[in-house]
Amino acid sequence: MNVEPLEETDSFTYLGSTINKNGGTEEDVKARIQKARVAFIMLRKIWRAKQIKTNTKLRIFNSRVKAVLLYGSETWRSIQKTLTRIQTFINKCLRRILHLKWTDKISNNYTLENDQATTHRK
Repeated sequence: MNVEPLEETDSFTYLGSTINKNGGTEEDVKARIQKARVAFIMLRKIWRAKQIKTNTKLRIFNSRVKAVLLYGSETWRSIQKTLTRIQTFINKCLRRILHLKWTDKISNNYTLENDQATTHRK
């Protein structure tokens, strides 16, 4: 029987999540954001399509992109830095879906109904 010694490593991927020797979540969060970014980019034709309602685009975003982003997140430590990184990524995606520039200002009363009413008037 040939027995080879196990190689020691600082991190490895198991079931799509990065396991770190120190138990940190930083590498896993980075990898999840990158995978979600790829999923978001693959759907760019949908985000640009004017025939698809905003509500439908948001449902696609939640089911296809956020699902990839948050897979395994129940094992992450909830620290403010992690939560901020995730929320920043989500905000960037939503701005692209809604065709908003970073400098655009929207009141706190903005709703999807307002967006759809604007779309129908054009």
